[in-house]
Amino acid sequence: MKNLPQKVRSRKLTSRVDLTAMVSVSFLLIIFFMLVGELAKPKVMDLNLPDRFRGCGGEPIASCFIADRFYTVILGDNDKIITYSGILSPDPLEKPTETEFSKNKFRTELTAFNNKMLKYSASIGKPNRGAIVFIKPSTKSNYGNLVDILEEMRLANINTYTIVDDFTPEESKLLASN
Repeated sequence: MKNLPQKVRSRKLTSRVDLTAMVSVSFLLIIFFMLVGELAKPKVMDLNLPDRFRGCGGEPIASCFIADRFYTVILGDNDKIITYSGILSPDPLEKPTETEFSKNKFRTELTAFNNKMLKYSASIGKPNRGAIVFIKPSTKSNYGNLVDILEEMRLANINTYTIVDDFTPEESKLLASN
């Protein structure tokens, strides 16, 4: 018999897909979305606000000893700070004073007042009740000063403070005169 040409069989190649690049891209996408998700979270600062301002037996706070714990910080223009303790209208514990943003001035005064209140509250059997600070930024104060004051609250270990946007007539006169 004659040699018939044999059928040439083609070799079957194994099909393999290299997924190395796909895995790399997947990990990059996962990292990207994790980072974007973390950066998209709102950044907020915790504020410790005081309890309702009712004192001894439901009387208004002004007639209570707790008003002695009040410390008010008024932010004016040109980095001006006016502070007083107590309630301004009838008779403040200390006369309103103008102070400045510095470690040796405002922070020292604030820390001293808070320590005095902590000692007083411990002596009457109610420990860990420091100063209650009211921060009142005026319309002429800048945002940076408010942030600086909030940082001072943290550094002075003040746990109870609030930001108030309304001024009493006496405080408005005080701010206008300085």
